[in-house]
Amino acid sequence: MASSAYSTRRRRRRKPTRPLAVAPFNPAANQIRILLVWGLLVLSLVAIAGRLAWLQLAQGDSLSSLAQQQRLATPVQRQVRHSIVDRQGNVIAIDRVVYTLYAHPRLFDLSIPEMAATLSPLLDRPESGLISQFSQQPTGIRVADGLAEATVDRLRTLRLNGLELYPQQQRFYPQQQLFAPIVGFVNFDGQPQAGLEIAYQDQLALTPTPAASLTETPSTEAEATLETYGPPAPSFTADNTASSPGNQADPNPDNSTAKPEQDSTASLRLTLDGRLQRTAQQELQAVVDRHNAKRGTVMVMEAKTGEMLALASVPTYDPNQYFKTDPEDLKTWAVSDLYEPGSTFKPINIAIALEAGLISPDEVVNDSGQMQFGEWKIRNHDYATAGGRGPLSITDVLKYSSNVGMVRIMQKMPAADYFTWLQRLSLNRPTGIDLPAEATAQMKDREQFVRSRVESATTAFGQGFSLSPIKMLQLLGTLANGGKLVTPHVVSGMVNSEGDAVWTPPRPQPKTVFSPQTTQQVLTMMEAVVNEGTGDAAKLPGYRIGGKTGTAQKAAASGGYGRGRVTSFVGILPIDSPQYVVLAIIDEPQGDDAYGSTVAAPLVKKVTEALVVLEGLPPSAAAPTP
Repeated sequence: MASSAYSTRRRRRRKPTRPLAVAPFNPAANQIRILLVWGLLVLSLVAIAGRLAWLQLAQGDSLSSLAQQQRLATPVQRQVRHSIVDRQGNVIAIDRVVYTLYAHPRLFDLSIPEMAATLSPLLDRPESGLISQFSQQPTGIRVADGLAEATVDRLRTLRLNGLELYPQQQRFYPQQQLFAPIVGFVNFDGQPQAGLEIAYQDQLALTPTPAASLTETPSTEAEATLETYGPPAPSFTADNTASSPGNQADPNPDNSTAKPEQDSTASLRLTLDGRLQRTAQQELQAVVDRHNAKRGTVMVMEAKTGEMLALASVPTYDPNQYFKTDPEDLKTWAVSDLYEPGSTFKPINIAIALEAGLISPDEVVNDSGQMQFGEWKIRNHDYATAGGRGPLSITDVLKYSSNVGMVRIMQKMPAADYFTWLQRLSLNRPTGIDLPAEATAQMKDREQFVRSRVESATTAFGQGFSLSPIKMLQLLGTLANGGKLVTPHVVSGMVNSEGDAVWTPPRPQPKTVFSPQTTQQVLTMMEAVVNEGTGDAAKLPGYRIGGKTGTAQKAAASGGYGRGRVTSFVGILPIDSPQYVVLAIIDEPQGDDAYGSTVAAPLVKKVTEALVVLEGLPPSAAAPTP
């Protein structure tokens, strides 16, 4: 039995497995693989070394500078500037420090929902939004920009860990839209971009000292609390290298244009009266809205000095949010744009004719209602209803705003002499107002003006040439100050904290163009326009006011004239001793009854009512009663 079991086991023994085939060893192939791997490693090392060499040698300086900029930042990055105030000392523009708030949630002592609930009322932000921000990453979260000192002080009192404040300089305009086209604005980079900010940038600048130069930006790892809000604002040194804005020559070489030694409390004081400016702006906006006009301006100038008491314009904008404004609205269009003045230019032409001895105040001209100049027909604005009025006195020509009567008057003067008079009035030169981008009037050249009879005819009633509203105001000012061209201006000078003048910009001496006798004769005629003529809507009980309406066609871009019109009115008061010139211009008012007498004259009356109250102007001795 044992042998049988053994034999069975022997029969079941598996056969031995055949050995696997092994490739013969090939030293050459192995060497190729080793060389290939080694070559790839060498190429990688060469590429890395080349890249390092490129970064270190070719771009080392720029990368180092970039890293420095990323690691370091100036706490007050912008040029610090003097404040701007109106003639009463009310602040128009001022520098202030604002803060950016960063959060580091990993350093919070409170939970994220608790921190959000604490900060929500201070930042005027919903809790859900703050929770979402704090949940994004553990550190370095930018929570809020532009925080004012009052908010920062409240945050500091809470003594919350994990918050960090970063200070920055900012220009702030508390009056918002009121003075925007005049003052301009400073952009986010600290660069002045418009208005007085750029025209007087040298006088307004204060230069920070190199001390307190750099501080680290908010760290993502360092422990941060509200007490690490950055260094104090830097101190300042005077910069005495500034020059006067504008392109006027200094008539007085002893009056230096350099800035005086300054302190940080000095301010740039304007001639503008904030109270009158606000009234003018509000009334102007109401008129523009009521008549659905394109734009408008109303200006008040002190006749003898050229000081602007108000310069309101529509459209305007908020300089604190200049980036939301149409770029076209950033300019002071009363200074930078041109228009055809129409009949408000007629008193200037009357003064030219009187000064040249061509007419006398009691002279009479014939008003036929219309005239033909070749293919051009000139007619009165009311020809369809009034026809020709026949013989008119010079006063009646103004009172009825007769175009034909004005042409008859100016035809008495040779065209070459007329052109010389326009040049004498500096019609082809800017006023020199201390605002940037002033436009220069456009008029025909001498040859064309003299050769074409229609050019002098249309100029007689204020069309065929264009000038800026501020230029028109300057010319009308000659009638109010005895015949002198003064320079309109909005800047009085730099004043210290006590209100004493420390710097006054130089201005050209007034230029005499008319005699006082001539201007008084024209003013008497203009008073009749208000009392008996088209300027009745500007009449102010108790005050003697002279005025002139204007309703001019607008030149079309394709040539000729379109359907649009520009309405205007000028008021001068008081006639017995002129002190103020008020000019209102409304561009493209809508409606069939949109004229200088119905749109602009009532606006001038509203502004004049505020003017006489604010300036304490007593009623005229022999003023007409309504």
